[in-house]
Amino acid sequence: MKEIVDNVEQWRAKGERVAIATVVATRKSAPRPVGAKLAISESGEMCGSVSGGCVENDVVIHAQEVLAGGEPRLLSYGISDDEALGVGLPCGGEIDVFVERLD
Repeated sequence: MKEIVDNVEQWRAKGERVAIATVVATRKSAPRPVGAKLAISESGEMCGSVSGGCVENDVVIHAQEVLAGGEPRLLSYGISDDEALGVGLPCGGEIDVFVERLD
């Protein structure tokens, strides 16, 4: 959380809402550990990481939906035949990411 605190404080000082995505579970060879965080501002700025770049764009889309009034959500990422050309983890691992508004 320390790696995102300064940015989050700056965004909130500007009156922006913020969503936090947190890795809550990993399986196999995951790129980031449980507890890794990505903060997303209402204007789309990001800091931190939940996967080292593999799924961040998709997480941001969900974070924007949460910031627009959607419910917090649990996202799961891995690699499958259907995901091979889309969003996934090429390392072969799996992660669960919880996205919520920071209140």
